[in-house]
Amino acid sequence: MRPLWPFLILAASLLPMSVVYCATFLPLHRAFPLNHTLGLDQLRARDSVRHARLLQSFVGGVVDFSVQGSPDPYLVGVDGSSTPLLYFTKVKLGSPPREFTVQIDTGSDVLWVTCSSCRNCPQSSALGIQLNYFDTTSSSTAGLVPCSHPICTSEIQTAATQCSPQSNQCIYSFQYGDGSGTTGYYVADTFYFDAVLGKSSIANSSAVIVFGCSTFQSGDLTKTEKAVDGIFGFGQGGLSVVSQLSSHGITPRVFSHCLKGEGSGGGILVLGEILEPGIVYSPLVPSQSHYNLNLQSIAVNGQLLSIDPAAFATSNDRGTIVDSGTTLAYLVEEAYNPFVSAVTATVQPSVTPTIYKGNQCYLVSNSVSEVFPPVSLNFAGGASMLLKPQEYLINLGPSVS
Repeated sequence: MRPLWPFLILAASLLPMSVVYCATFLPLHRAFPLNHTLGLDQLRARDSVRHARLLQSFVGGVVDFSVQGSPDPYLVGVDGSSTPLLYFTKVKLGSPPREFTVQIDTGSDVLWVTCSSCRNCPQSSALGIQLNYFDTTSSSTAGLVPCSHPICTSEIQTAATQCSPQSNQCIYSFQYGDGSGTTGYYVADTFYFDAVLGKSSIANSSAVIVFGCSTFQSGDLTKTEKAVDGIFGFGQGGLSVVSQLSSHGITPRVFSHCLKGEGSGGGILVLGEILEPGIVYSPLVPSQSHYNLNLQSIAVNGQLLSIDPAAFATSNDRGTIVDSGTTLAYLVEEAYNPFVSAVTATVQPSVTPTIYKGNQCYLVSNSVSEVFPPVSLNFAGGASMLLKPQEYLINLGPSVS
């Protein structure tokens, strides 16, 4: 008998989608080998932790970074364990420049790397990454940030930023909802990047920015199997590299993050604006700590679903966010149930609906692209995200009936 394949449509409380449009770029790299996978429950648990650890809180040039990482939600961890790292890039800091591998995170603001004096920090990484440590004494251009600096005053100070009167240094302490955290001090030093000039010309450029030097880490940040050199925050705060380069007049306060969902994964990360006629824009919801979008409707096989618009409304505890660190897509129950019902009605009797661990699944004997309908997520401004069946279904493996 031919093996059948169960597929799963996912549900939860929010819908974080990687709805990003390309601009200046950094190469993205695959973080995990192909032969390590995670179960669905582990993926959901990992995203739940991820959501908990999200910190609450003029056309110019463009800056280009390469990005590495995996497009496959199952390729998450070299030892079969859950990990928050999917996509990362490399940055160069100090004089002479030293390269650091950092996780890309739209859920926080600050760029920080591990200090050479860090306590309780990983000494090696199971991700095939050579860990590096920033040493302020080895960089001829490094300067400690004093308490009088604007980041330690009311101008752009955050709740995580403090002044140490004993050393007159501006320090930080980031605590995440999953129990992990980092403590350190701020450093001002040279940040190197490739500036894209015109259509094809690239120039080596640099600017002085403020970033964190981590002297202590806890929780998941200390685990060897998940270790990188730091986190590259792309939040909306004044301490993000995007905001700092904008204040220097180097790039506009815009970044573009395009994740490749095929082949070896990766993608590009651009600080600045790409003017591409084919891009359709959807406005961000104002006055939000994260990148919230207005999801207005969902269509299955071209038919709009009957969903109360209130299900997509942004409030203190719900809304549609874009988050680079969340693996799966999630819908509130009021949207998820009609979505599943519409898909099920479309595919019957070609497939066999079944319940697996409380989730709606389907036993499929042929290609899902031949049976399942296309789905459209429709956002404000006329921007629609079109999903093929393999982009909203998870293959759980063969099952013989």
